[in-house]
Amino acid sequence: MNIDLELEKVVTRINAEDVQLVCLQLPEGLKPKALVIQKELEEKTQATIIVWMGNAYGACDIPQLDKVGVDLLVQFGHAEWRV
Repeated sequence: MNIDLELEKVVTRINAEDVQLVCLQLPEGLKPKALVIQKELEEKTQATIIVWMGNAYGACDIPQLDKVGVDLLVQFGHAEWRV
């Protein structure tokens, strides 16, 4: 299976907004690729990338990150990229 995650759009957003801490929320099928995605984003930005490994049942299932200080939450799913 070849999936285009549109990571360049994520990189552009991170760099344009000078984001320092990003949380990735991935569906179960992409979690095995989490470290590869994290590494690529960290190599192309100055941001620290963390991965939410809890359950994700859709875009309305937002992790509680208010105490972590996340600047940007990136949710991957089945819909097209939205800014």
